Amino acid sequence: MADKDLRINEQIRVREVRLIDDKGEQKGIVPTLEAIKQARELGLDLVEVAPQSIPPVCKFLNYGKFKFEQEKKIKESRKKIRVGELKEIRMQPKIAGHDLEFKSEHVRAFLEEGFKVKVTIRFKGRELAHTEIGEQVLKRVLARLEGFYIMERTPLMEGRMMSMVLQPKASIIKKNAPAAEASPEEASAPAEKE
Repeated sequence: MADKDLRINEQIRVREVRLIDDKGEQKGIVPTLEAIKQARELGLDLVEVAPQSIPPVCKFLNYGKFKFEQEKKIKESRKKIRVGELKEIRMQPKIAGHDLEFKSEHVRAFLEEGFKVKVTIRFKGRELAHTEIGEQVLKRVLARLEGFYIMERTPLMEGRMMSMVLQPKASIIKKNAPAAEASPEEASAPAEKE
């Protein structure tokens, strides 16, 4: 629920509210003015948490602290979500074997971190007449990444470029996320049990 939807204290214009105290216990239906008075005695605010119910549900809260906690949760959730973030790796159709391996490792690393990856082949001049070479390069990249990706968009020509979009498999992200967060002792403990 957005902060704009929450009404506090005198902004609550209904006659009665269903009250929940600061300990989370229901106090029943109480006149709004009485609820505001009780909240002030406790040094808290009366906050309308469920305006759609009849009568609206209100709770005793420290509104400033409540708002701060909500903003903190939103920031944390934004840090974890990488949906929509797209990394791009560009190559030429006449790429050398070592360079292809190097770029494929970058794609794998991005997938393991949870990013979507756009792999692009740029054609210059006469290379445009032989787009099948670009398709072969993309197939070689896919062969090196077997088991790490889900094909979101198959190879497609866009002007002078051929590109495909890969997204990581959920199992790959999950395997790497706990290992990165755990301390070295915790990470080695499960391996010893197996």
